[in-house]
Amino acid sequence: MAFDSKPKFVTFDMNGTLIHFRINDAIRRTLGDRLPPEIADEFLRAGNAYRIDECMGEWQPFHQVVAHSLERTMRRFGLAYRESDAQAVYEEIPSWTPYPGVTAALNRLAEAVPLVIVTNTDNAHAARLVENLQAPFEVVITAEQMGVYKPRLRAFEYTFDKLGVTPDELVHVSASPKYDHRPAAVMGIERKVYVDRGFEQDEHWLGYERITDIADLPVLFGLPRP
Repeated sequence: MAFDSKPKFVTFDMNGTLIHFRINDAIRRTLGDRLPPEIADEFLRAGNAYRIDECMGEWQPFHQVVAHSLERTMRRFGLAYRESDAQAVYEEIPSWTPYPGVTAALNRLAEAVPLVIVTNTDNAHAARLVENLQAPFEVVITAEQMGVYKPRLRAFEYTFDKLGVTPDELVHVSASPKYDHRPAAVMGIERKVYVDRGFEQDEHWLGYERITDIADLPVLFGLPRP
């Protein structure tokens, strides 16, 4: 068992950690032939950077984060932006489903400790995506409720206040050191789990437990594999 005491809650990032966050696929489909294949990979990397940049200021609705980041990326690469592009990408989000094994692992873990979502999604999409997870969550905290997006530290301050906990009473789980584990470490959350999905570099110095199979998550809490 990795954790020597039971936390009050296990908090989860959702998109990219539990839900297969396929925004790059949605952008490729939406732009189609308008996105030249020879620049597509660089374009999508830049788009990821613009999205996090849009999350670093004051809160704005997530459809605006999608729209502004896509517009900025297309301007950078000399492509014509249409408002319908961002709308199509945004409207696809609620259809996204969990990674394999997520639902079973969450239901297994919920036998031992309450589960909480802390997501950069807005209220409407969060409700639908949580339904897709088919697992019991005690609380769902969205960026719309927090008034900020992760990696803003205020997101974690809001979470502590909402749950009535101190940092040592949580375990935080995410596939993103950039959005989650860096600020979680700054905020004093020592017990962290990095679900390595392969889209970010391992930053082991942040002091998390690293897993590559979500089925290993309940094991960290002393539960046997099914």
